[in-house]
Amino acid sequence: MTRSARLPNGLARAALRFRPAGFVGTFVALAMAALVVAACGILLETGVRASVPPQRYAHAPVVVAADQRAHLVSGHGEDREDETTQVPDRARLDDSLVAKAASVPGARTAIADVTFPVQADAHKTGTAHEARTAHGWGSTAFTGEKVVAGRAPGPGEVVLSDARGRAVGDRVTLTTADGPHTFRVSGTTAPQPTPTVWFTDAEAVRLSAYPGRVDAIAVLPKDGVRAETLRSEVARVLGASSDARVHTGDDRGTVENASLAEARELLTGLGGSFGGIATVVAVFTAAGTVALSVGQRRREFALLRAIGTTPRQIRRTIATEALLVAPAAGAVGCLPGIGLAHWWFGQLKDKGAVPEAVELSVSYIPLLTAVGTVLLTSLFAGRMAAGRSSRIKPGLALGEASVERLRPGWIRTPLGLAAAAGGFVCAGLAASLTGEDAANAALGVVVLFMLAVALLGPLVARVCATLFGLPLRGAGASAVLAAANSRTNARRMASAITPIVLAMAFSSVLVFMHTSEERATQEQQRRGIVADHIVTSDTGLAPDAVARAARTPGVTSAVGLLKTAVLVPVSGSLESATAQGVTGSVRALAAVQDLDVRHGTLSLKPGEVAMDASLADSAHAEVGDRLALRLPDGTKVSPTLVATYGRGLGLSQVTFARADLARHVTDSFDSEIWTKGGTAAGLAGLGTVLDRADHTIAESRDRALNAWANTVMAAVLGGFAAVAAANTLVMTVLDRRDELGTLRLIGSTRRQVLRMIRWEALLVALAGIVLGTAIALATLVPMMKGLTGRGPYIPPLLYGSFAGAVVMLGLTAVTVPARAALRRETLEG
Repeated sequence: MTRSARLPNGLARAALRFRPAGFVGTFVALAMAALVVAACGILLETGVRASVPPQRYAHAPVVVAADQRAHLVSGHGEDREDETTQVPDRARLDDSLVAKAASVPGARTAIADVTFPVQADAHKTGTAHEARTAHGWGSTAFTGEKVVAGRAPGPGEVVLSDARGRAVGDRVTLTTADGPHTFRVSGTTAPQPTPTVWFTDAEAVRLSAYPGRVDAIAVLPKDGVRAETLRSEVARVLGASSDARVHTGDDRGTVENASLAEARELLTGLGGSFGGIATVVAVFTAAGTVALSVGQRRREFALLRAIGTTPRQIRRTIATEALLVAPAAGAVGCLPGIGLAHWWFGQLKDKGAVPEAVELSVSYIPLLTAVGTVLLTSLFAGRMAAGRSSRIKPGLALGEASVERLRPGWIRTPLGLAAAAGGFVCAGLAASLTGEDAANAALGVVVLFMLAVALLGPLVARVCATLFGLPLRGAGASAVLAAANSRTNARRMASAITPIVLAMAFSSVLVFMHTSEERATQEQQRRGIVADHIVTSDTGLAPDAVARAARTPGVTSAVGLLKTAVLVPVSGSLESATAQGVTGSVRALAAVQDLDVRHGTLSLKPGEVAMDASLADSAHAEVGDRLALRLPDGTKVSPTLVATYGRGLGLSQVTFARADLARHVTDSFDSEIWTKGGTAAGLAGLGTVLDRADHTIAESRDRALNAWANTVMAAVLGGFAAVAAANTLVMTVLDRRDELGTLRLIGSTRRQVLRMIRWEALLVALAGIVLGTAIALATLVPMMKGLTGRGPYIPPLLYGSFAGAVVMLGLTAVTVPARAALRRETLEG
């Protein structure tokens, strides 16, 4: 190795050996960045790899099911795009495919599998009815249940598990979606985890809420036929049916556990979308810290240039330092990153968002990515920060290093101005749009403005120091000196402002987006729920419950609501929207729900639909148009839009006649009955009776997961940015020990020096709060206008706590190291 090659390595090792404290701040920033990248990467990988071992289909080697994603195709040829969205309920297959699957070479038999709820009479249970899960008896060929008494069912017969006092030969009344039916008990099985009833296969398909369609087809092989061979044959024979998907192995678990697809979307969304934003934040913040660390050593590099060190040697020294520090920091950051991912994943499981059988996937890929990210960040930021120091002529090096360079960078400045211009364009675009279009455009505002602040940091800091420094002129000598220091050392100030702006902007958007939606929802519920009582049941309400409620003494109006969701085409994709299928008249619905009809006339005729006005704007639909909707099972329909209303967020976004939805959901029993008049005691025989306030609380619990997710994301980003800001402030104070000592030597008291430091921290905190708040408002105002039709709601106490936390963080981060530096200076003196 040549002498010139050994010199940079020796300089780098010497710097780490004799001045390790100078690299602590960089190490902390890179470790925190690796923590965020590793945690989000682990969640992303888990979402991609997530699987659930099959249970019901464990002994069915090949399972055929419908594609559970709805497709929205646009364009043609090379411009063709296919956007897919998980269906809200379950997509099903035509039962004619069962015979085709059974005819496949190598297939012993094919069995139609259906699962739907029924209600049994209250035989010796003491309750109004008992909930049971229904199947066809043919499914026992792969699930393994056997009769312990009696025989398999024939027409008009059933087999029961957990007979609850019923014997073979007894009559049992089972209520399905179309009403009660009486069957003879032909046999019983051992108790099941869920009380179950088996019909003949033909009756199971006929009695389900979706006659003529099946959930899945289990294909059993002949002896000696391998699963993969049978799979290929089934796929070939059923290939003409574009919506059929053939599953084997662990992939069969996705057929029986519909929540797995939702969990995958959630995990990939957290790890991908949020992880992408978090990674950008982490990289920019870490890069700023690295640049600050290199910039603090400009005199050291100037001295090396003055004694003849070449620019290449300085750049190699910085690169070597990055190679020595970044991998270690990345490895250290990965450990708490794994812990954060475990905690986050565990919380999602506890809240029911992820199936229990799904396991966290931790491999080398996200960890290696995290280490590689911080290494590249360190190399790039260090090289950019040392560019000026390495290129300057040796004779001018020491002079240049003594003052901060005021000229803006020729790369960062144009990029920063472009990002700022893009932010203003997005803000203007979002203000001119409505609905989801406005919300989507507003998301780009926060990202672009944050990039602008990061890239234009020194210029922004100098402007802030000038503006916020004006009021300090009358606050004493310490305040004046603080303002002058901030203007003169804008780069140092920018390094501290940027993470504070990140913390305020992203945390405010995530948290206040939820508070705004919650406020609008509560207001719409308060005005829209005019029913006196709401009857609910965990197992669904009987088909005659609405009629019985209407006959209850004192009840003047009663409607049944089947709650579900549909897919609406919005901005080139299918968006899920809450929906209600109404049993009753328009007049009765108006007596219990004030939907605030804006345009058109509400109707509950088949083939007609009413929709929330904001959602209709997003879908570019007007009264009289035909809407291309997807029902809960993915079925395409084109109902006529007859009315738009203003309270869809608090009630339901789409309103149908119940008959239009009942054949497209797994559980077609009404979810709720809303009544005007009557008493809770008189309605108690129908289910659980709630008043308006109780129902509002129950509805808000359904939004708890979204609120929790936003809070956690805000805590992750805000916490990271807060630590980065504190780390930067500590670094800047420790780098100024000589300056603080000089102030003491020329007669400044210890209190005056500390007061100056606190004024500087206060100026940094206020600048970060104002900029972060401005960016958050530029994002929230058009977003909330589009989603709720009103401005954002920012709780004063919550916002005050955010701002107060930033101020306290800034003051603490500078006071502690400043006191230590002054104490050391006093002792040495």
